[in-house]
Amino acid sequence: MTKRNNLLIVILTIGVFGILNTEMGVIGILPDIADHFHISVSKAGWLVSAFALVVAISGPTMPLLFSGINRKKVMLLVLGVFVVGNIVSIFTSNFTILLIARIIPAFFHPIYCSLAFTVAAASVRKEEAPKAVSKVFVGVSAGMVVGVPIASFISSAVSFEMAMAFFVIVNAIVFMATVIFVPSMPVEKRLSYGTQFSVLKKYIIWLSILTVILLNSAIFGVFSYLADYLKTVTNMPSNTISLILFVYGGANIIGNILAGKLLTKNAQKVVAIFPFILGIVYILLFLFGQVTVPMAFITLIWGILGGVAGNINQYWISTAAPEAPDFANGLFLSACNIGTTIGAAVGGLFISEMGTKYVVLVGILSLILSLVTILLRNYRYSPVKQLSI
Repeated sequence: MTKRNNLLIVILTIGVFGILNTEMGVIGILPDIADHFHISVSKAGWLVSAFALVVAISGPTMPLLFSGINRKKVMLLVLGVFVVGNIVSIFTSNFTILLIARIIPAFFHPIYCSLAFTVAAASVRKEEAPKAVSKVFVGVSAGMVVGVPIASFISSAVSFEMAMAFFVIVNAIVFMATVIFVPSMPVEKRLSYGTQFSVLKKYIIWLSILTVILLNSAIFGVFSYLADYLKTVTNMPSNTISLILFVYGGANIIGNILAGKLLTKNAQKVVAIFPFILGIVYILLFLFGQVTVPMAFITLIWGILGGVAGNINQYWISTAAPEAPDFANGLFLSACNIGTTIGAAVGGLFISEMGTKYVVLVGILSLILSLVTILLRNYRYSPVKQLSI
């Protein structure tokens, strides 16, 4: 990989961090937002749920609409929208305006993330693509996990406005780096919308989308309630819970790096084995989750597998539709958000009916179903066939 390509991937990784940081970082400052705008925390939560809902809806369509435009220009447009949206968020005193300033960038979120995966994969040899994509996924994990405590710290130490300013600064830095260092990337072979939409006629793409929904449900159906699990089942104090959440986040980044190497060697086997390994971790979580030391170790392994899962999901859909990479990555983002929403909802039902300890069953059930779809795809589509479709 050349130095130029390395720099490009670093910029894309930080760019994805800035985008995901804007989406997820708000979680850490919801109480401060509620106080600032004199609203309930549940109402402030719309800043997160509305953002995720818009991403799920716009995931397949927005990358498709912008697929024929110079990729550098599209990246700058998205980053510019995020910078402006965050600046408005700093200065507005009206919650409705704040919500609008969040929702508009959410429509552009899938465009940048989809492009980042596509450009990273295209910047290296075909067999090295999973490694390049896994590096971009480090930005995804960092944005989802690291951004929350950073924003929370800035908000509590200084102010809510400065936490929002942190989002502005990260996106502005990537904007300038893109202007200076990223070369013009015109689309050499523009695919028609019809050609890209036609991938939806393929059985393999729907099988892959269903797999991603189930795998993300398996991860986030349980992870969404990790803090509550640590509090009510493991009986950890608040400061220890924060530390364990950091452990999960750090492990997630390790998982991203590991996934790139694993998927490059033997992707089909890695994907097929994954539900078994995560299933064992969930069984251990159910049996030993009430004991602090085993729980910390289980969370570390779980976090690594969570990072691997994100890469598996992207690989599984992108290889099902290699002829329409931007559209495929958009489908991946939507499937992930749908899986997260379903998993969290079903997890909440299990908790309300059976108790927090039994939320693990959502993960195990999702993994069993995902194994069926994975084996079905591996049986019907050999790697040679997938590359030639």
